[in-house]
Amino acid sequence: MKKIFYNKLIRDRIPEKIKRNGGDYAIEKLNKKAFEAALLTKVGEEASGLLSSKTREEITSELADIIAVIDEIKKFKKITDKQISQALEENFNKKGGFDKRLFLIWSSDTGYKTNERRNKSKK
Repeated sequence: MKKIFYNKLIRDRIPEKIKRNGGDYAIEKLNKKAFEAALLTKVGEEASGLLSSKTREEITSELADIIAVIDEIKKFKKITDKQISQALEENFNKKGGFDKRLFLIWSSDTGYKTNERRNKSKK
């Protein structure tokens, strides 16, 4: 049987499913540092899944996966729902929401910081 290498964090019941389907696998239990890195990578994987979702059902499933990973990160980092709510409120008060559907094309304000990698200089 051909091996397919994934090298990614999986949910707890995936090995059972592989075995039930007649497959074999190799897994390892991650240490804290590796688990944290894998969780952060998993958020990106799930966000990519959301980007490629087409139907409402697919979007709902991907959002559920993202929330599951975020919940695990919160648990791992001991971040409470109250702390998240406070951060949401602070961010909203500082930056607003998305009701206006604004899309920034460019800015001469170098004080604006974004995590977006698309902020290439175009003149």
